[in-house]
Amino acid sequence: QHLHPQDIPRFGQLGVIASMQGIHCTSDGPWVLKRLGPQRAQEGAYVWRKLIDSGAIICNGTDAPVEDVDPIPCFYASVTRKLADGSLFYPGQKMTREEALRSYTINGAYASFQESILGSISPGKLADLVVLSQNILTCPEDEIQKTEVLMTFVGGKLVFKKN
Repeated sequence: QHLHPQDIPRFGQLGVIASMQGIHCTSDGPWVLKRLGPQRAQEGAYVWRKLIDSGAIICNGTDAPVEDVDPIPCFYASVTRKLADGSLFYPGQKMTREEALRSYTINGAYASFQESILGSISPGKLADLVVLSQNILTCPEDEIQKTEVLMTFVGGKLVFKKN
């Protein structure tokens, strides 16, 4: 999650998959500047945009139990980089909503060599998916965190339904 600037282009060149939890950017942000200093923080801390632009694939997760298992705050952190105090941690490095969604779905499946059966909705795949209370790709940014999981399907079977 903290990279040397010279290593960033190598991710894309070598096909290295970056596993970076979006929520770490916002939970670690308050101390990153103190520990790394402003130059190292800006050049190499949670540099998702630089990695994506290099051609790297980023997969994302919640990092539970270190962080809360709820994926919505993680998605929000990936697309806003907003800290608890409302400040933004190098917002030029944020992901688009589509990039963030891919990082939590098909990219994770790709990283685990399971993209043929997981990570997207298409015929022949396992149909692991959630139904959300709103479209996180189009809702207002400040509404993302209010999104709730209404249903969860694993292997096409309903395993959770909100009452």
